[in-house]
Formats: sequence, structure tokens, C-alpha cells
Amino acid sequence: MPYLVAGQGLSTGTASALLTLFVLVGIVAGPMFGVFTARHPLRRSWLVLSVILLTAGAWTVVLSVPPPAPLWLLVVLIVVLALGGPGSMVGFDYARTFNPGHLQGTAVGIVNVGGFLASLLVSWGIGVVLGAVGPGGYTPEAFRVAWTVQYAVWAFALAAVLIARRRARRKLAAAGVVVPPLREVLARLREQRHTPNR
Repeated sequence: MPYLVAGQGLSTGTASALLTLFVLVGIVAGPMFGVFTARHPLRRSWLVLSVILLTAGAWTVVLSVPPPAPLWLLVVLIVVLALGGPGSMVGFDYARTFNPGHLQGTAVGIVNVGGFLASLLVSWGIGVVLGAVGPGGYTPEAFRVAWTVQYAVWAFALAAVLIARRRARRKLAAAGVVVPPLREVLARLREQRHTPNR
């Protein structure tokens, strides 16, 4: 809310409407992400990577535009940000899949704490930068600089997902489960669409 009002010059009513949109998109995206992970368990990492990259991309565009950003761009940002909550829930699915039953409670706890810790560190980092850059109060330029703290977390998250995916696929391969490259899966789907039913 402070960013939308002080950093982007929106009225409190418009900012509230955007935050309501955030909640509504999350409500819709949650079940959709759940269905995707249930139907395509070997492709969950692509969903997580897509959410991270979309989030970083949306913020990059917004931060590259001198404030105030166009309202449509802020709507896009809010919609993309709303995907983050449901996207992070995939971590619980990983914990369930790759840990034995007697360790699942611990694994889920670690996922939960990790998510909150990342949020806490980002909030703290943004607050520190915001205080250092804009000691006279919240300014659009101070917000632009402060939000860049997120890039370090996105880089860490991308690296962590890719490393974990590589380890998981090695483990699956040892168990006889081969995960075909995405390009092969897409080529197979295209071929099925173009092949007439006999």
C-alpha cells in the first residue's frame, strides 16, 4: 500500500482495488496450479521457474519506467505477484514427494520456515535500503532502489530450484523414471494434434 500510494501516486481507493485484485487472482490461480502439479508432477519445476521469471520480469519493467507507471502496468504487476503465493505452495508438494513418510512433517516445516525466512529477509533488506536512500520519507526513487533487493533472492531461488531439480532427476533416473526433455514432450504433443484419429 505505501508503495502504490507514495511510490506510484495512486489514490488509496485504487491501491485497495489492486490489493483486492491480488487476493482474487491468488484464489483463482491456487486451484489451477494444484491441478497442474497433480497432472504433470514431472513438470512442477517449470511452473516454479516460470513464476520466478515472470515476477522478476514484471518488476524489471515496472522499475525501468519512471514513476508513476501506467495503471495497466501496475495491474499486470499485481496479477503476476499474485501467482507467487500459489507458486510457492509447490514446495510443499516437493516435500511430500521426495521425503519418506516419517520425515514429511519435518520437510513441510522446513519449506514453511524457508518461505517465511525469505519474505522476512526481503522485507528487512528493502526496509534498510529504503531508510538509507530516502531518510526524509518514502519517495518514488527510494522505492525504485529498494525493490532491487529482490534480485538477489530471485537469483538464489532460480539456482536452488535448478540444483534441486537436477538432484531429483538423478534420483528418479536411478529408480528407473526418465524425465524426457520438455522439447521432446512438446514435439510429441504437436505430433498427436496433427495426427488424425484412426
